[in-house]
Amino acid sequence: MQKQDDIIVGLDIGTTKICTVVGELSGNDINIIGIGTHPSIGLRKGVVVNIESTVESIKKAVEEAELMAGCEITSVYAGIAGGHITGLNSRGIVAIKGQEITQNDVDRVIDAARAVAIPMDREVIHVLPQEFIVDDEAGIQNPIGMAAVRLEAKIHIVTAAVTSAHNIVKCANRAGLDVCDIVLESLASGEAVLTSEEKELGVALLDLGGGTTDLAIFSGNNIKHTFVLALGGNNLTNDIAVGLRAPVAEAEKIKKKYGTCVVGNVGNEETIEVPGMGGRKPRKLPRQILAEVLEPRMEEIFLLIQREIFRAGLENSITSGSVLTGGSSMLDGVTEVAETVFNLPTRLGKPQGITGLVDVVNNPMYATGVGLVIYGARNQNSKKFRIRDTNIFNRVMNRMKNWFKEVV
Repeated sequence: MQKQDDIIVGLDIGTTKICTVVGELSGNDINIIGIGTHPSIGLRKGVVVNIESTVESIKKAVEEAELMAGCEITSVYAGIAGGHITGLNSRGIVAIKGQEITQNDVDRVIDAARAVAIPMDREVIHVLPQEFIVDDEAGIQNPIGMAAVRLEAKIHIVTAAVTSAHNIVKCANRAGLDVCDIVLESLASGEAVLTSEEKELGVALLDLGGGTTDLAIFSGNNIKHTFVLALGGNNLTNDIAVGLRAPVAEAEKIKKKYGTCVVGNVGNEETIEVPGMGGRKPRKLPRQILAEVLEPRMEEIFLLIQREIFRAGLENSITSGSVLTGGSSMLDGVTEVAETVFNLPTRLGKPQGITGLVDVVNNPMYATGVGLVIYGARNQNSKKFRIRDTNIFNRVMNRMKNWFKEVV
């Protein structure tokens, strides 16, 4: 039995699936020892819409991971996504009182940079330093110990709707889990699939999920921009259901088995069988029709992402290309469509830098779950339920503890 302190668990609460990944710290290595998945039926576009259904899905995914890992799961790092996520860049300046920069000075300048007006219905999830500027010398990652008169910081702030973050914590608690931290899912995926060279040169990470497509742009080893588009794999499934007049459940099966996003990849003689609705007989249709349904929708998703990249003025910052993760990225022809739209080299992102059940998690759909484990391993010193300096989650947890006391 492993020591509980060595166990780190990532909980990917997605629109189509709940995924629990269990990692064990072994020296500097992260050993994946368990994984559990279960269909998610309580979320829509990354946001919890049914507490009870989500709790049941979490419980079943956690139980499966516990059986495989042979340990009890009590705390998790939970992922968050959805169209309510927003990111903004900010900067702050402070004067240096002593002869050299100390950790206290770094904390002060970050506090100055994050002193921006945040609406009452939004909560800060991440404060990510991008770079420090010491007396007009830019591009410094760690200024501690340097002699200076003035210190400036550029940071990226990620905010989420208070209610959405609250509901994720609530679901995890009802499933018997403590939440160590809430992590932006695209940030977690970047921990698992991006190389240091890509982060240095500049890369666009796209997490193609069931309900959302998450964008994170890295450059100079730092995150520069985050964005969540409320379109994903479920939109492809709905298009198939409408275009081929098939039940949604069958449309999902057709997408996974026969789906392709490039019409040119399909032979003229290839056919698919489409189940009828309302007792009607199944029909045989050319597979090209399926490609003609999927290709324009996937192009639309990538064009909207490209528009966001240009709006942020970062089109010249993604030198190394784009990386695709998430379950929808496994659809045939997705990388080809992305390369055509972005005019950049594109690859599938699979978890790397881990040991253990590598073959099991060697799939883009597990990138977020594995990334949450890696993020947790690198940020173990953060206190439970504390997201930076905000206190919403403390209040949430106190309410939940009081509620449980009343029940007992």
